[in-house]
Amino acid sequence: MTAEQTITERPRDRTSGEPALRVDSLWKIFGPRADKIIGTPDATLSRKDLLARTGCVAAVKDVSFEVAPGEVFVVMGLSGSGKSTLSRLLTRLIEPTSGTVTMNGEQVTSASAARVRELRRRHVAMVFQHFGLLPHRKVIDNVAYGLEIRGEGKAERRRRAQEMIDLVGLSGYEGSFPDQLSGGMQQRVGLARALAVDPQVLLFDEPFSALDPLIRRDMQNEVIRLHHEVGKTMVFITHDLSEALKLGDRILIMRDGEVVQIGTPDEVVGAPADDYVRDFTSEVPRSHVLTLRWVMREPRPDDTAEGPVMPPDTIVRKAAKAALASEHPVRVVEDGKLIGIVDDDAILRVVVAEEQPHPADRGIGTPA
Repeated sequence: MTAEQTITERPRDRTSGEPALRVDSLWKIFGPRADKIIGTPDATLSRKDLLARTGCVAAVKDVSFEVAPGEVFVVMGLSGSGKSTLSRLLTRLIEPTSGTVTMNGEQVTSASAARVRELRRRHVAMVFQHFGLLPHRKVIDNVAYGLEIRGEGKAERRRRAQEMIDLVGLSGYEGSFPDQLSGGMQQRVGLARALAVDPQVLLFDEPFSALDPLIRRDMQNEVIRLHHEVGKTMVFITHDLSEALKLGDRILIMRDGEVVQIGTPDEVVGAPADDYVRDFTSEVPRSHVLTLRWVMREPRPDDTAEGPVMPPDTIVRKAAKAALASEHPVRVVEDGKLIGIVDDDAILRVVVAEEQPHPADRGIGTPA
């Protein structure tokens, strides 16, 4: 895993206030009398035992989380973990067995079918692995399709579509047909189409899985760039940890339909919830993900007042050059207050730990 695959230097601030998306105790059980299982001892069974006992499969099991406005929230897990089912529950492409989904204060799970269709048209846009472009329509008409469904006039929808085409870097391809474009360019059309309707939430379900590694990396960078420019709330589904670390403000890790851990990239890597997450993150270069908050020590009265000053959320890799070049330790300052000291040994411990398995077992795993 390379540095470019692992992390991108970018701010991870989240807007406070009412969540853009809230999920409470969400269940999806497939099989006979599925709604009778929740609240019974059977609900505590493993997926395998539940199937053997009842013939039902718990695809999503008591999942709860919140997504802040403007946040990039990544849901990741291996095949069969329930992440794609979860993504479809958010907009009721699949009906939940139990629980609630609230989007910008409106409960999606109790809305009428007509209202759900309206929410999909105006408030949430989805980008999937399979682009779903209309082959007989030009790029500009594909991008404008959602606006056409909405009933927008031709002049206005083409104006808006052109803006989005320019935004995603496809200027000059407005008159092309999808089969004249590469896979990465087709996915850019999909992004432009999703952005054209000005959604409050963008939902990505493994959109880059079918792309080759170089194009995939370019598309990840494009998502980051677009997030900086348009600031949309994004929920991103992936099975790839490096993609999750690169894109996510926070990451939800699923296994067998359940939440294993929710945390920022440095929390997931620095303090894995269990051996499952630890195995996932064992190959991640810590210096590319952990921040100074994880390696600093408490200030002492005899500490020098000299040395580089850095905020606690500075990534170790970024701090290493200045720290090792200075005769004095790094002073970690937050809101004008000295909160920690990072010396050369702390930096080197993280770098050396990258060569060894399970560094959390050697003291890297708890922020100061």
